[in-house]
Amino acid sequence: MDPPPAPRDAGARPVGGVNGGGLVAPAPERDRIALGVRQPWCELILRGRKTLEIRTRPTEVRGTIYVYSAKKLSDLPELDVVLLREEVNPDPLPRGALVGTVDLVGCRRATPEDAAASCVPPRELENRWAWELADPVRFAEPLKPRFLPYGVWFYPFKRRS
Repeated sequence: MDPPPAPRDAGARPVGGVNGGGLVAPAPERDRIALGVRQPWCELILRGRKTLEIRTRPTEVRGTIYVYSAKKLSDLPELDVVLLREEVNPDPLPRGALVGTVDLVGCRRATPEDAAASCVPPRELENRWAWELADPVRFAEPLKPRFLPYGVWFYPFKRRS
């Protein structure tokens, strides 16, 4: 079985001309919606390891969305097992910021077979929805939203109407 493709660093552009040094974050997009996700799930999404986001409700949203790293760490009881298995240290991970984008390409009922792609135990999948993710893009630097989250979905650069 082939390994998953590496996440792309698209959305950033070189600094200092064609062969410039570092990368910069993309310009904020006013009409792009953000999904709030706790760490370490954000990190696993950006690594391309977590391709299913498990939620209690379905979504009709499709297309490229911002990934917002919530200020709280996941409260999953098996979190230590996940961190060890996935080789993630949560301490340096950004929180309270937009950390990248991902394409939300589908939504369906979760099944026990989704445990590996969602990085959570099968018991967490019962009566849940699997939001299908593809093509993660990590920002060179976390981007602070202009407007703070007011739910699972929010517009980080547009005032709520």
